[in-house]
Amino acid sequence: QDPMDFEWSYWIEWGRERILWLLVGHLLVSQVSRLFVEKYKPWCLMVYGMAACWLLLGIKGFAVILFHAVISFAVAQFQLSLLTWVCSLILLSTLRIPAVEEAKRKWYDTENEYYLLFFTVSVRCLFCTSFSLEYCWHGPAQKSSHSFLWMLAYVFYYPMFHNGPLMNFDEFSKQMRRQEAFCLKTNLSILIVGIIRIFFWWCLAELMIHLMYIHALYSSTQPLEAASYWALG
Repeated sequence: QDPMDFEWSYWIEWGRERILWLLVGHLLVSQVSRLFVEKYKPWCLMVYGMAACWLLLGIKGFAVILFHAVISFAVAQFQLSLLTWVCSLILLSTLRIPAVEEAKRKWYDTENEYYLLFFTVSVRCLFCTSFSLEYCWHGPAQKSSHSFLWMLAYVFYYPMFHNGPLMNFDEFSKQMRRQEAFCLKTNLSILIVGIIRIFFWWCLAELMIHLMYIHALYSSTQPLEAASYWALG
């Protein structure tokens, strides 16, 4: 196995320790709220996402993400797309300010915990940008569906919390509002297909790490210098 792939081993470690179990918890909360309080399902999942964030990143990490959401929502009130982009870029750039980085590192006992905050805040910034832009683009009649509460439900939706994938707010809102009849057979089939898909891509990634030593190669100059440009290409 190529041991140099930092991100794969990093996420596998986090997944085994906590993230996988938090995703199972999300699934249970989602199904229970769908059965008993479907009207309040987005808010149940929002509270769960906030609790999971607090558990993994601590109160300070949670406060940073909440602060980014508040600032983004406040700037979106001006309904200027350019201003939203400037705000997002400024918030993102704060991740690379040495003094801020050092202060955040002191919140945690290990580098891995700091990097989890770093990755998560980066991805949350994309979600804040998506919500703010769509707030700017929609007319006054649609503003009620773009409340701050909906923004929090979107930003703290746990399955997309740490690593995405990115789903724009309109699509998220549409899926959350959709009323579906509960069918155990259908739900089970969707769950099984989803597990098979995850297992397939997981195996493929593991196979690549065992056969294609990409990270080990680019961290060693000797084989790179010996190869022709065609081989490198």
